[in-house]
Amino acid sequence: MAKDGDNSWKEYVWNPRTREFLGRTASSWGLILLFYLVFYIFLAGMFTLTMYVMLQTLDDHKPTWQDRLSTPGMVIRPKADETYEIVYNIQKTESWDLYAQALDNFLSPYNNTIQAEKNNECKPDQYFEQADSGEVKNNPKRSCQFNRTILEDCSGVNDRYYGYQDGRPCIIIKLNRVIGMLPGKDGQAPFVTCGAKREDSEKIGELLYFPPNGTFNLMYYPYYGKKAQVNYSQPLVAVKFLNITTNEDVNIECRINANNIPIGSERDKFAGRVSFKLRINTI
Repeated sequence: MAKDGDNSWKEYVWNPRTREFLGRTASSWGLILLFYLVFYIFLAGMFTLTMYVMLQTLDDHKPTWQDRLSTPGMVIRPKADETYEIVYNIQKTESWDLYAQALDNFLSPYNNTIQAEKNNECKPDQYFEQADSGEVKNNPKRSCQFNRTILEDCSGVNDRYYGYQDGRPCIIIKLNRVIGMLPGKDGQAPFVTCGAKREDSEKIGELLYFPPNGTFNLMYYPYYGKKAQVNYSQPLVAVKFLNITTNEDVNIECRINANNIPIGSERDKFAGRVSFKLRINTI
């Protein structure tokens, strides 16, 4: 019985009488392989054609589809790791020097010499729109200068420690980039306001904004994208805390104000605002 089973198995693999391999003749195997070869060549051709047609619809300088962001996010600098906490001791240089170094690194592309070399002096208080001419793309698009000296006391030019050494620290704020966004209408520029959370309202003290009133000038908009506007410098707003309460946590929120940007909702805590903790220890 075992011998008959072995013969049956061997004949299935190769039957010398019918010259079949695994139950099929050479011509049958040839037709199957030819079918799958043609089938997969057809699929590869369809995939290649589909990708080619899709790529023809894309623009290297501008996304074809873009989410409608009604309220951009905000971020602060300096930022320690992934936290939004700035905590240091005036008496311990190493605790605040890292913040000053972080601001130096962040602001170095805004040096006046670099900005004068790469970007244009633009007319303030109006959008710097650079339209294409029909099928002729106006790329690369020019960008407006944002010189770090605009930030005055928070520029790091006259005070290389940004006020951290004497308990009057500077925070830099920027809006996230949104292609094509025009943040303001009727000539009203968006501006930043900062304040303490309700429980800390008596601790925040006096604030100074740079540029004056904490404005993002309209000339830095619209933004056309990283490839189309390679030298774009995001506008910044600096906030200097003049007499914040020391040795206590102060929870602060800064937000963008504009007549065509809706205020963010509680469901999206990063829409148009940023919250952080500031604590300055003196002992």
